Amino acid sequence: MTILLTGATGTLGSRVLFSLFEDKWDIIDHVYLPVREKKSSTPESRIVKMLGSDFAPQFVKNNTKAILSKITVVPATDILRPDSFLANKKITHFIHSAGFVNLSTAPEAKAEIFKENFDFTKSIFEAYSCKIDKFIYISTAFSAGNLGGLIPNDYLKTEPKEHRNHYEASKYASEKYLMQAGKAAGVPIQILRPSVLGGNITDAPNFFISKYMVFYLFAKFFYRNTSGESIRITAHTDSGLNIIPTDYAAKVIATVFDTHVEQLNIVHPKTTHITNGIKKILDTVSFENFSLTQNIIDQATGFESKLEQFYYNTIGVHLTPYLTSKPCEWDTTLLEKILPVPEYNLEDYLTNTIQFAKAQGFRNQQW
Repeated sequence: MTILLTGATGTLGSRVLFSLFEDKWDIIDHVYLPVREKKSSTPESRIVKMLGSDFAPQFVKNNTKAILSKITVVPATDILRPDSFLANKKITHFIHSAGFVNLSTAPEAKAEIFKENFDFTKSIFEAYSCKIDKFIYISTAFSAGNLGGLIPNDYLKTEPKEHRNHYEASKYASEKYLMQAGKAAGVPIQILRPSVLGGNITDAPNFFISKYMVFYLFAKFFYRNTSGESIRITAHTDSGLNIIPTDYAAKVIATVFDTHVEQLNIVHPKTTHITNGIKKILDTVSFENFSLTQNIIDQATGFESKLEQFYYNTIGVHLTPYLTSKPCEWDTTLLEKILPVPEYNLEDYLTNTIQFAKAQGFRNQQW
């Protein structure tokens, strides 16, 4: 088995890499990793640093030398030139985990988001379609848009409801393209859709995540605010946020990528109640001067404080569509057969993840 994995230094991609070596060691012959160069780090040194970090699983730390012998690090600039590093070799499984997570709703942001997600995915598939046996696309559970009710694994039979942002729309467009292009090229396509990523639930250290995004940004915003001003937060009482531990999502991907499953949502069977979740987050970061409202607050309605205005002009623009989403649940029957979701209290998990982030100063891991 020869794998090419994009996004290997990212939040999910790094855990996928770890899980692949932990769970598939005996059948993995080689892994190609396209990696960007940083000012002070070569692509190779970034991978070495990641494999030896305190946050890598013990198996990886204990076997770093052997793992590195199965890895070829490819400069990201060569990603669309497979002949430059593959020669006549063939990739059995191309796992495309890299993505541009930008929840902006601004019209001027659409072109960049589609370029980074849809256009890049299209270019990659066109470059590798005759060199791969299978293409696995890591999308998002929210690519179907703001759906209510029970959400199935198959998103592609019907058009989605309204997308909350360009990111969701770009991921859905990529899914549609890949299914059509894969059929035309005779390449099997698999679409895996994790929901919002949270800290580890089983891997050590518990509650670790390498990059703080989405609900962590909400916590970080109020953790760093010391003005004492009040704020009204728009959130619907019947909405929920689906959070899945990153280590679990990675293990599912490592389990299912070489099966015939075509579409799979990697989600928690239950959602965290929005208003309860907000209260838990704000209590954990010791922010008390807030109230929850069903009403939409924006420039037209006016703001009651500078903090409120700052919130709605920054992260509130991105998060409010999720805090006011239609109530829904995902069908996890197939997921539970593949790898049962660990049992834990959702609100305790949310509190613990925020406490861990606080202890880290909400600093993203650098490698």
